[in-house]
Amino acid sequence: MAEEIRAEIVGYVIEVVAAEGQAVRRGDHVVVVESMKMEIPTVVEDPGTVTSLHAAVGDFVNEGDLIAVIE
Repeated sequence: MAEEIRAEIVGYVIEVVAAEGQAVRRGDHVVVVESMKMEIPTVVEDPGTVTSLHAAVGDFVNEGDLIAVIE
């Protein structure tokens, strides 16, 4: 089953840690979002492979925006 990684807060993507095709484990970071001078990493809940990324450095994201899909 696919896991959708969504932004937890409004802000700007300051780092993309994972790449499409990369294997990830529970607790790995996919991207880091900066909001109000705080850095908030998005975290993988279930192990799998990043099948698609929907965010790049500099992108503005709203809470709930799709960032990546893990299969």
